[in-house]
Amino acid sequence: MKPDDVEAVIESALEDADATVTHARDEHDDDHLAATVVSPAFEELPLVQQHQRVYDALDDHMTTDIHALELSTYTPEEYEELE
Repeated sequence: MKPDDVEAVIESALEDADATVTHARDEHDDDHLAATVVSPAFEELPLVQQHQRVYDALDDHMTTDIHALELSTYTPEEYEELE
């Protein structure tokens, strides 16, 4: 699954999400991805539940198309503080 496709799946499933997905290792390792997801849907959720929301959005792709996903999740406010 291409990073752009993963971004689209996440963004369509999570409220006002902005997802950036890249290859975690190198561009030839298609099934190891890294994702940064920013969404107000993460407000007041513990980190584990934030990650679960992303995994739920990816549904069967996590078992068929994606071998590993390095995941970072942020609320918009948390992400602004990083910049």
